[in-house]
Amino acid sequence: MRRLIPTLPLAFVLNAGLLGAAPFPEAKDVLASVRLQQAAHEIDLQGQLRESESGRVVPFRLTQTGPVIRYTFSKPDEALQLRLGDNDSRLEEVTSEGVEKIKPAQFDRKVRGTSVTYEDLALKFLYWQTGRVTGENTIRTRNCWKLEMKAPSRQSQYSNVWMWVDKEGGALMKMEAYDWNAKLAKRFEVETAQKIDGHWFLKQMRIEEFSPTTGKVQSRTYLEIKK
Repeated sequence: MRRLIPTLPLAFVLNAGLLGAAPFPEAKDVLASVRLQQAAHEIDLQGQLRESESGRVVPFRLTQTGPVIRYTFSKPDEALQLRLGDNDSRLEEVTSEGVEKIKPAQFDRKVRGTSVTYEDLALKFLYWQTGRVTGENTIRTRNCWKLEMKAPSRQSQYSNVWMWVDKEGGALMKMEAYDWNAKLAKRFEVETAQKIDGHWFLKQMRIEEFSPTTGKVQSRTYLEIKK
């Protein structure tokens, strides 16, 4: 798999010049570049969330204009809209009655009953101030920086998040989120990529939710993008 140019909020682009500046860049600088680059896309794609166990498929349309990203669902009609700002992100629910901000108390809600929560879509961890680059690992043949980010408060369902970011292309290849009892709660990992209009896009990402008591996978959902 060659350089990834992501099209989804769960996969990001970094400033290549920044990564070459030092063996271990500062986490805050890496995240600043992630946010800046992520807000620059113009996309309109079809996707789906597919549950491994039941086979249930939740189709959606993904559109983005700069810092505004929208997931549109049907039956019933619903849209979740993410606004990426300089200092924070804002997740909104768009209905026929208007636009309403989703509050932190709602972040543990599951998107259409899948393993993906509102907090996962809100990308709040990209704005966490406490973090560090701890090393480098190879993920699916890609050389990645490994970052640990710590939640600023218990408003998050996660206490800390580990991220593996492709050094060359800047894609988020893997993420592990831990609950407040230091138990692995969620794992996201890129499975495959595809080339669309001359650019590399995410094709499939595996999302696993873990049982806090057994530590085993209790549900598995695939986020898939179609040409």
